[in-house]
Amino acid sequence: MKPWQLQEAKAKFSEVVRASAESPQQITLRGKNVAVLLSNNEYEKLVNANKPKQSLYELLQSSSFAEVKLDLRRNKDRTMRKIDL
Repeated sequence: MKPWQLQEAKAKFSEVVRASAESPQQITLRGKNVAVLLSNNEYEKLVNANKPKQSLYELLQSSSFAEVKLDLRRNKDRTMRKIDL
């Protein structure tokens, strides 16, 4: 990935955009990395990678825990337990 100084990236914006189709383009400001220009395809991969393929319910139903019956009723006893230290 070739780093572009911000001034150079502004002056050659079209070139930076074209290069982003091949690989992400790093942009620096005063020697520090401040931005990365990605192709739309790479951006879509990143966005979709975080989306779950199935819901938690579907995952649990397809797991070996599907046959386990959980008691999810709330305990209405609000007294605090004493913990000996």
